[in-house]
Amino acid sequence: MSSAEVTAAEQGAKEGAKFWNPYVAGTLLGVLLFLAFFITTHGLGASGGVGRLIVFFEDLFAPEHVNRTLYLASMAGGDRNPLDSWIVFAVLGTVLGGLASGLIYRRARFETFKGPRISPKARWLFALAGGIIMGYGARLARGCTSGQGLSGGATLSVGSWAFLFAIFFGGYVVAIFVRRLWR
Repeated sequence: MSSAEVTAAEQGAKEGAKFWNPYVAGTLLGVLLFLAFFITTHGLGASGGVGRLIVFFEDLFAPEHVNRTLYLASMAGGDRNPLDSWIVFAVLGTVLGGLASGLIYRRARFETFKGPRISPKARWLFALAGGIIMGYGARLARGCTSGQGLSGGATLSVGSWAFLFAIFFGGYVVAIFVRRLWR
């Protein structure tokens, strides 16, 4: 295996970085999800926070559009502040917590993980395209993978389980076409 093919886990192991046991991490995520429902009556998710951030900037540059659109006005119409929501702080905490963890354990660095048959530019284009498709799908599905998969799945929502199966099926189908780029 060439140095370009080293995975993040292997790189971390070489540097002595410690990763959590996945069973412990999964159990703690389940406890956190339960506490989120119990304390806030909301599950976990991120797309709503990102959406509110977008509406915040849209309200700065096109407030008349925001006020005319019922969906946008419900978040930022008139004197409403779209950032005044629990989900915005949950998303910010997730990003800042991940950055803090990366800095503390010396895993934070700028790098592009890719296979030997793809250039960094093409890898970024694939990642951007995939992110746009997932973001659009999250809005259509009325929730992101964490909101639908974790929160909806935990409440046994039929739509969330259908979403999860579609995500895994779609991932396997797409992997057939792009896996050669990683070998």
